Parts: sequence; structure tokens; C-alpha cells
Amino acid sequence: MSSTDAHSYSEPDKVRVFHCSLQLAISFAARTLEGVAWLSVERADLKAPLTLDTRDLEIRSIECGGRALDFHLSARDPILGSRLTVDLPPAGDLVAIRYATRPEASGLQWLNPEQTTGKRDPFLFSQNQSIHARSWIPLQDSPGVRITYEARIQAHENLLVLMSARHKRREGTEHFFRMDLPIPPYLVALAAGNLTFASLGARTGIYAEGPMLAAAAREFEDTERLVEAVERLYGPYRWGRYDLLVLPPSFPFGGMENPCLTFATPTVIAGDKSLVSLVSHELAHSWSGNLVTNATWRDFWLNEGFTTYLENRIQEEVYGREQALMEQVLDRLEIEKDLREFAPADQILHIDLTGRDPDEGCTHVPYIKGALFLRQIEQEIGRPKFDRFLKSYFDHFAFRSITTAEALDYLRRELSPEIAIDEWVFESGLPQTAPRAASPRLEIAADAARNFGESHSPARNLPAARWNTQEWLEFLRILARPLPMEKLEELDSVWHLTGIGNYEILDEWLLMAIESSYQPAFERLERFLLEVGRTKLLKPLYTALMKTESGKTLAHSIYARGRGGYHTITRTALEKILLF
Repeated sequence: MSSTDAHSYSEPDKVRVFHCSLQLAISFAARTLEGVAWLSVERADLKAPLTLDTRDLEIRSIECGGRALDFHLSARDPILGSRLTVDLPPAGDLVAIRYATRPEASGLQWLNPEQTTGKRDPFLFSQNQSIHARSWIPLQDSPGVRITYEARIQAHENLLVLMSARHKRREGTEHFFRMDLPIPPYLVALAAGNLTFASLGARTGIYAEGPMLAAAAREFEDTERLVEAVERLYGPYRWGRYDLLVLPPSFPFGGMENPCLTFATPTVIAGDKSLVSLVSHELAHSWSGNLVTNATWRDFWLNEGFTTYLENRIQEEVYGREQALMEQVLDRLEIEKDLREFAPADQILHIDLTGRDPDEGCTHVPYIKGALFLRQIEQEIGRPKFDRFLKSYFDHFAFRSITTAEALDYLRRELSPEIAIDEWVFESGLPQTAPRAASPRLEIAADAARNFGESHSPARNLPAARWNTQEWLEFLRILARPLPMEKLEELDSVWHLTGIGNYEILDEWLLMAIESSYQPAFERLERFLLEVGRTKLLKPLYTALMKTESGKTLAHSIYARGRGGYHTITRTALEKILLF
């Protein structure tokens, strides 16, 4: 369980970057960032070079104390990018790198005005996790190398620039930021667009494009309550403000836990707060992930398993036990599906990702299996004792990046649990003792699905008028596939599922439409695949289409048109499905 990061060229034990100062200009015309990164370094070995991670950067010059330095950029590795080796002078600890990004930078997505909600101005956002920071900043791009940073960003006067840091001031077209707390490079974040703001509380608020702001503010109006709930459980929020930024629908994830500024997909704006678990999840990362971070990407479960456990506890605290139970039940179904499909090596929490893109480790395993592991400990020792342990864990490792070995040593020392830790962390599958939740409300939805699917019970008799997202998902997933055409037509006629605005329910309905060849939904399917960039929602639909010859033709046709609007992360995942 070494702390050596297989996904970074850096050698921080010799020369370590501890602060980055950026001065960058945003050019939408060229789709580039251009400027200087000043890196402050600590030199344990005065003879060692500074070794950095880059991907597709144009390095123009490197200086230290006004003196030009020799440097070497290695050939590009398809996963790791290029090693940048800088020969340092005998004395000097501030290195200035003049550089520019390329339009294809994997950590940046550039959107034309027509790809935004407002349709008037362009939009830019970053997505660094796992190792995409190196595509727009020359850094030691490892979660084990924490940095502080400041930035001076120039953008068009119509645009508001935001970062995962305190927005100190704006002077004309320049925006100034500072992050004084040490964070891993994947949490440096940047966005620029025609954005507006609404306050949600004393230290919480939401940014979005104008047409989206009112709906987003209503959906996330409980954010301040969520922060207060976590503080009651696990100690103070240490990052100052907690704001949300609702991005255009091309954002590849549900959310990203950038400090001070969670990035969120608009696909969770359901109208009934049934998907605000996303906010609970990203907020929980302010403790597990941002405060205490995985040292390498094979320790990813330390971020996501702890966070998924905390997310559910927050949901229970604010929205009640039944909501938390419904989410636990659906999570269990997701992990069981993955475990049936994954190779044994990919079912392990402490996964070996050597030689692989660390994005491939972003499955339900670190999230849900990790949370089940913690839930079993809670059930064994009792919730009050486990809560005290978690609070001490966050305090003990605050602002540190740790390995699985360090986390487990602390767990054994503080709790001495009797559960089979090695079976959970180092073996495939789920232990037989893994907790299994039950939800009365989901059982009602499941019974309704069985009655509707197996009898002549009409769709208008379904008790669905007050169902939330989780109940609809349970209902749709229980129905047999393929469902007879008359049943699909009846469901659609009564409940208008093809036209529903809830993206999670619509995604499941469109999957059923593909599997049942329900042609009336295919026009909406096509628009959905062209409008949405969230990888989680797209993968099942493209996978289902690829199972038939006619579906393959349609999938390739839609992808050819939609590819330009998908993020690099989404394109990479979909092209594996499409066999490109």
C-alpha cells in the first residue's frame, strides 16, 4: 500500500510544489488559456530537477530569478501526458513557466453560445478529476501533493469568472482569486460565463445562467440547512463559503466538489428536491475528499466511500429516514449490477490502476461498496460511537492526503472493529454480511409495477401522483423488459413520461423505450442524447442501442452529431461502448 502515485511523473520527495500563482487570459476565439504559472517549491534535494506533469501544453519558456532554465518535455504518454523536467539553479525556489493550453485540453470544455442556456455568450469550465489538471496547468498533478494557489484571470467583460477559491476582487476584465488552504491539484477549478447569483443563506449561494437561476435556487434552497446538518454531525465547515454553480448540461458528472464552489449538472433539478442528494454528496466532500484526501487514485474509495456514507446521513438528517432508506436501496441495486458485470479485480476497493486511466476507477464500487463497509462498522459498534470516530478522523487527518494503509491503521487503532476489514477492502465482491436496506415506499412502487405488468390494472390507478424520483425509478426498473406496446402507450398517455422534465426518470423511461422498441419515444431519445452530456445518463442508452443493428446505426449517427458537445471524459467513455 505504497504512497507512490502511479499516475504522476512528479518526485515530490525531492522537489515539491507547494504554491501556484496563475496569470491567465481566456481566449474563446482560440479556445486557449495563455499566460504564466509561478510555482513555489521546497527542495529536499538541491541537485534534483523539478519534475512536473503536463498534457498537450505549449511550454514557451521557464525562468527562475530572471534566468532562463533548461527544460525537457518528454514524448506524450496516452494516459499520463508528458513529463516536464526543469533543471533548477543551485539556489532559487520560484519558477515561472510561460505556456499556453491547446484547444483539445482534456480538462477544459469550451462551449459556443448556442450550447448554453442563455444562447448569448460562450462558456468555459474545467474538470480536473482525475488527472486533467495537467492539461491546463503545469503541476505535480497528484492528489498527494497539496498546494495553495492564487490566480489573476482575464476574460471578456460580459463574463463572470469563478474559481474554487475566494473571489477577492474584479478590476475591469480581470478577476483575482486566492485559496489559502492546501488542496490537491484536481480541486483547482475554473469557470467563465454569463452568470447570475442568488443567495441561499449566510454563507451559501448559487450561480447559474439567467434563465436557469430561479429554478435552481428553488431546488437547492435547503443548502444552508445541509451545511448545518453536517456541522452538527462531523464538526465545523472549514472552507468559508459554500456556493453552487449550475453548469450547462454538457457537464460530464452529476457534481464536482471543488472547494467553495461545487459544480453541478442541471439534470438534478427535478422540481421536488428528490435529487438534492447530489448537493449532500458534494458538500460531504468538504470533509471527506477535500479536507482528508486520497493520496493516490487507488485510494479513491477513501474519498467516495466516506462521502457516500456521509451523504446518506445528511439526507436522513434533513429529509428523513425514509428518503435515506430509498436511496440506500437503489444504491444497493446499482452496486449489485456492477458486480455482476465487472472483472474481480475491478470489484476491489483498494483497486490496482497501474497502467490504466484512473478515470476507469470511477465506478459504483468505491462509492457504494465503500459506504456499505462504513455502514457495517456503524451497525456493529453503534452510531454514536461511529460518529465520534468520524469526527476524530477528519480532525486527525485534516488537510492531509492519506493512503488506505494510514486510514485502516487509524480505524483499527481507534475502533478495533471485529468485521473482516481485509475482505471488504482487498477482495472482490460484497461480503455476505453487507447491510441491506428496505424501504416501505419502494415496496409499494414495486408492487404497483408487478400488478401493472402482470394484470390488466390500468395505468390511471397507479398510486404515482405523489411519487418522487426514487419511487418512479423503482417502478420502471421492476417492469419486465420488453414491455408490451399497449402497456407502454398506456403509461405514456396517462403519465406523460416521454415529455417528463425529470432527467433521471426520463433516462430510465428512454432505456425502456429502446429495450421495448417503443418508437414514439425515439425522437425524445435523440434530443436527449444531443442535449445532455452527463456520462451516467448517456452510457446506459448508448449501450442499449448497440445491442441491435438498427440501434447501432442510430447510435453512431447521433454520436457523430453530438460528439462536439460532449466533454472529453464523456467521449472517452462512449467511444468504448461504440467500439471506436
